[in-house]
Parts: sequence; structure tokens; C-alpha cells
Amino acid sequence: MARFAVENLRNVALVGHGGVGKTTLADLMLFKAGKNSRVGSVDHGTSLLDSEDEERVRHHSIHSALCHFDHQGAHINLIDAPGMPDFVGQGIGALRACETAIVAIDALHGILVNSRRMFRRAGADGVARMIVITKCDLENIRFDELIESIQETFGHNCVLMNVPVGLGSQLKGVVSTIDVPADVSQAVVDPKDAGQKVIDAAIEADEVLMERYLEGGTLSQQELQQAITKAIAARTLIPIYCVSTTKDIGIRELMDGIAQFAPPPACVLHQAMRGEERFDIVPKADGPVIAQVFKTRIDPFVAKMSYIRIYSGTLHKDATLKDVRTGKMVKVANLLDVQGAHTEAVGDVGPGEIIAVVKSDELQTGDTLVSGIDGLQLPEIAFPKPMIGLAVEPKTQADQARISMALHKIEEEDPCFYVDREEQTHEMVMHGMSELHLQLIQKLLHDRDKVDIVTHLPRIPYRETVMGAAEGSYRHKKQSGGSGQFAEVHMRVSACPQGIDPNEFFTKDRFASLRTFHYDPELNFAFVDRVSGGSIPNQYIPAVEKGVRERLVKGVLAGNQIQDIVVEVFFGKDHPVDSNETAFRIAASHCLKNIFLDAKPTLLEPLVHLEITVPSDKIGEITSDLNTRRGRMEGMDEAPGGFTTIKAHAPLSEVMTYARSLSSLTGGQGSFTLEFSHYEMVPPNEQAKIIAEAKQEVEET
Repeated sequence: MARFAVENLRNVALVGHGGVGKTTLADLMLFKAGKNSRVGSVDHGTSLLDSEDEERVRHHSIHSALCHFDHQGAHINLIDAPGMPDFVGQGIGALRACETAIVAIDALHGILVNSRRMFRRAGADGVARMIVITKCDLENIRFDELIESIQETFGHNCVLMNVPVGLGSQLKGVVSTIDVPADVSQAVVDPKDAGQKVIDAAIEADEVLMERYLEGGTLSQQELQQAITKAIAARTLIPIYCVSTTKDIGIRELMDGIAQFAPPPACVLHQAMRGEERFDIVPKADGPVIAQVFKTRIDPFVAKMSYIRIYSGTLHKDATLKDVRTGKMVKVANLLDVQGAHTEAVGDVGPGEIIAVVKSDELQTGDTLVSGIDGLQLPEIAFPKPMIGLAVEPKTQADQARISMALHKIEEEDPCFYVDREEQTHEMVMHGMSELHLQLIQKLLHDRDKVDIVTHLPRIPYRETVMGAAEGSYRHKKQSGGSGQFAEVHMRVSACPQGIDPNEFFTKDRFASLRTFHYDPELNFAFVDRVSGGSIPNQYIPAVEKGVRERLVKGVLAGNQIQDIVVEVFFGKDHPVDSNETAFRIAASHCLKNIFLDAKPTLLEPLVHLEITVPSDKIGEITSDLNTRRGRMEGMDEAPGGFTTIKAHAPLSEVMTYARSLSSLTGGQGSFTLEFSHYEMVPPNEQAKIIAEAKQEVEET
């Protein structure tokens, strides 16, 4: 049997920019609900939610933290998400588990970048939204301008549910806008006017109420409360609450607002897919179990912990569920109730609940878990792609043995971090959201896994090709007693156009005496066999191709992969005793190396497509900076809230540290995405530098 009725549950994600006081607010709500014997402090390292050593040292959240409390008959599950953009993945995962996002905004500094980002992401995910204005006790607050800015950025359906009585040191309390007291003389905004805006936004989601109200009817307090909840779920109303944690003002009113107005699970229906069909999940306790992993945490003492949101059905201890991603059955041995860093075993959990399980190592963030139903899949959680990369090397031989496993553990728990190995440069590269993100991962490797690493910027995967054509030969002859080595290969090298149909391009009309060809679409490379008369015996042709491919990997100009070429083998010589596969492989590799230099060789560099979102008044600085990076503007689109998205192409080598520059140019308000586009020729002056550096590196090694 489920522990809580669905209508009494409230699942809330507390999101917003770093430093606006989210964790302090959550700690204070837990204290007022009787879940903590004293108020936790972020600054003093006593927060119930910032429980990691690194969080206590840095005085800010790094991981999302789950907690819960009861208030006015509602059981409230609250996920406190980090506010720094470096850890945005934690907030995105929290949104998937909740019906409501409370976006925190600093009363003095206004809407900061991550508050804006999380507000929009919550809307895109179909999550209801509320706003809390924190730090109303600070001096020099321009409240009217702040509310105007919120409404311009997020919409005029953002309405005040309470208003401060005084501001700064004069802040004495807050008054409700829907239950207005008799004396409101010191309120900074007329609560009656604000209350009318609440009613107007609330009835917009209910045609019957709207019609009755417009005809002069009145709404009872219960009708208004139900209308507000319905409007929040429909996103026609976004309530604003004002608080001060320092003075303990507005906290109780915010808790009342969550309990009374935040939509329960049945009001914000989540969708699932079965093939191409989409349908709403009805949160029934006696329905099939449908759940999803939204967060993974690897604790050195508790082992791997998977945080799960139950959307339908009742999950029992020791139940077996199907992991849709793997198709395997997973036994859920223990169900844990989570309160910050503390856990407690529980029995059955029902729809709408959020719990954790341990010792289910095969589970990953985003996995759909089901029981009693086939072919069902919950939508993937769309995490942003990490933009910052660092090449990684173990510091010592002892670290070499442990580094792969340690990095894999971090990949499992951090959806905005991944590691890959560059085939061309042979480097292991870790990717994260920012330099700070990667610095903390480096520290985590040292503290938790006892692995030390050395990092540096990754090498750029340049490519080599030819602009012209040339032909020549190479004879490999080696005699060292007994049977020797002999092979002679004649070949022609030319450019291979992009976008060809190989079956139409490689014909006898274009390539005289063509016998066979092998085409590699990834490298746009073709090996063409035009040998006639058996000048190279058939059994040695594969060895010739192998030698050519080895040279493609090694490169010629600067040790980079070769692409976009056609290699035609048309003649050769062999020896009945000394010829063998090794000899022809070596001859082919050297032959291509020599001819390549006569066919107008050139270097290619990877270009990336950038989408850069910045405040519209920063467009000039961004475009000027792109010009210095050899960037090319492709266009601009307007974005909500006074922002503009700039589309451009730029060489990868010029944007390796772009995140740092963009943050400096925009005061931390800019963001960007980057993905590989194509290869283009390196300008001659840059090409000479790259080749010289490569030669120097070879000499030094």
C-alpha cells in the first residue's frame, strides 16, 4: 500500500542562480517543519543539504539534494539544485522528477543567467513554475523595477501572491494579495491591485469561472484556491512570493503556497511513449509500475545510489522491474527514504513518490523501469552537451591502472561529463561544462578514488590532403643474409571530391584498366587497383592497400590523418624469392609518402558550428571577438528576454577556451553550444606554424 495519497503529494525543484539563497531557504523550511533541530547554515558548514565536504568548503551546492517535510496536510518532496551553471545537469535531472519548479531570484541583483535558463527549461519540460524573490532585507532594492523585469522576461502572468511590508532594514513582514488585511499602508505595492491580477490570471484556465466572474459573480476562497492550482498547472499563472531568510519573513507563507497551490502529480500529467504513440500516465496506485532514474550518486560508503521517481503503480521492496534500456530484469532490494545525506529503509512506495535504491549497479540516469507492461518508454532526459575538454594523463604508473574505472564512475553519476579517446591524437579527453567543473572532477578523483591526473588542452585533430595530382614509384630492397625483402610499387595520388557516388565515380572511363576499388566514406578515401599483366601478383595487392592505409594514419606533413584522396596502384615489380607481404606493405607506405609531397599537399582544420546566446546589447562585442577568431557569422535569431542567438562557424583551434572569454564578455550571462561541422583548408601562415611545431615535437621525442 502506498504511503501517501497522490493528491497530498507535492514534488518541487528549487532552482535558480548560485548565491541567491536556495539552500538556506530549504534549510529554513525544514527547520520550521520540524525536520531539523536547528537552522542549517551554508556559511557555517552545517546545512542539512550541502553535506559533501567540498560543498562545505566552497559554501555552495555542487549536487542536488533531496529532502521532504509535511505542511498543512501535504507531503512535500523538495529537491535543492545547485545554482552555478557549471552544475546545471543536476537541476535538469531534478525537473524531471517534479511537477513544480520554484525559481529563486535575488531581490537586489535581479534575474541572473541560471535563473533564466532553469525557468525556460522548466517551461520546455511542461513543469509548473513559481518564483520566489529572496533577500528582500537587502538595501537599495528597486522592487517595482524588479517586478517589471520579471514580467518582461517571463511574462505578465507572473503575479505577486504576497508583497513586502517595507524593504531592506525596514522590512517588517509580508501581506497576502488574495486575503488582504485591513492595514496595508506600508506595503511596497498595493496588495489589492496585485490580488486582482492573481484572479485575472487564475480564471484564465477555467472558462466556466471566467464567464461567471465577467458577468459580475464572485469566487469563494475554495474556488479561488482551486482555480489558482489549475492555472499554475496550466501555466497561465506564475505566482511570486517574497522572502527574507535572514529575518525569517515570508517563509511560512511560501510553505503555505506550496501546500495549497503547487499542483499534485495528477494535475501535471507526464507522458510516455509506446512506439510512435504518446499517452499520459495516470498516477494510480493499483496501476502498472512506471518509474525513471533521474539522478545517480556514487557514495564511497553506501556504493551506487539511484534516485527514482515513481509515476504509476506501487513499488514493493524486493520487487523485480524491467530496465527498458537493457531489456534486463532488475531486482530492487532496498527502498530508501532520503533526507539530505540521511537515508531510511521503507516498504511500499506509490505513484508520485521519490525514493532511492542501492546496489543496482546496472541502472543509469534516464533509465525507464516498468512492471506488467511492455514496449513503454519514458522520454530521455535531455542534458546539455559538455563544451569544455581537457586531455588527461595519469600522473604515475599506479594511477594508470585505476584511471579508467575512476572516470567511468564519474560518467555514471554526472550526465554532463564524459570521456572519449581521440583516435587520431591518441589522447584521452574528458569533457565538462566548464573549467571549474573539470577542476572539481580532478579533485574528486584525488579525494575519493586516490587517482591523480595531469591535464592539458587537447591536440587539434588536423587532417591532411592534396589539392593536385602526382605519380611516382618506390623500390624497397633489403638484404641481410638468407632471403631478403624486395618490392616495387608505382602509384598515382589525386584529390577525391566530396559527396561522390563511388559506383558512378570509379569507372573504367575515368580510371583506365580499373580492376577493383575500395572506398572509405568516413575518410572519403579510395584505393584503386589498376595493375595489369600481373606486374604485382594478386596475393600482394592487399598488402599494398594495408601499407597505404598505414600511411593515411601516420600522415606526411605534420603527422595527421590523411583524407579526401584517391590512391591508384598501376604497376610494380616482384622477386620470386625475396618478395613478400611485408616488403610490399613497406614499399606502398613509402611510395605514398613521397608522392604526397608532390601533389600540392595541404592541412585541413576542423570547423565547428556555434550557437551563442547573449544579451542583445552584447552583440557587437561578440561579433568583434569572433572576427579575431577567424569566425564567420551565419545569422542571428531573437531569443526571449532581450537575448539574441548568434550562429557562426569558427576553427576549433580558436574556440578551445571560448567559455572563459564569453563569460568575461557577457558578465556570465552568455551561453553557447558547439558541434563539429566540417574540415577546411588551414590558411598558409597558420599551416606553416603547425607543421613547424609538429616537426619540433618529433625532434624532441
